[in-house]
Amino acid sequence: MSMGIDIYEDFEEIRVKDVYIVDIFTDPTPVVLLEGAQGKMLPIYIGHLEALSIGNVIKNISLPRPMAHDLMINIFERLEVKIEGVLIDEKIDKIYYARLLLKKDNNVMQFDARPSDCIALALRVGAPIWVRKKVLEGSEFEMSRFEGARVINIFG
Repeated sequence: MSMGIDIYEDFEEIRVKDVYIVDIFTDPTPVVLLEGAQGKMLPIYIGHLEALSIGNVIKNISLPRPMAHDLMINIFERLEVKIEGVLIDEKIDKIYYARLLLKKDNNVMQFDARPSDCIALALRVGAPIWVRKKVLEGSEFEMSRFEGARVINIFG
């Protein structure tokens, strides 16, 4: 894939391990946990609706009515737009940044988006999720914050 980004050099493909509720702060907070090939973990704090959307895909739960991410997939399919993948490429002031890669005809377009939305969309179509290696390397600190925290798998 060529877009001025060497995916294979700078990025590592990851998988979504699961969605959890972590009791670290005063309020329970949803976290999507990503896992790299060497077992490195990257937790990203997300909203409750995004946690539900991601969890539904992981657990293969279908709802009677489409959620926002399902609607977007339906629109993409009708417009013949393909999700090529997701790049989680930056972390600035504790906030992760991602880009959704969409392909229409032979043109690949990049859209700035929240990692949680990108992950929810990519999981629905089996698109790859890549994390910039330096972002994944910095995840050890984030994982250390889970020590002593109460972690609950929201889907049992």
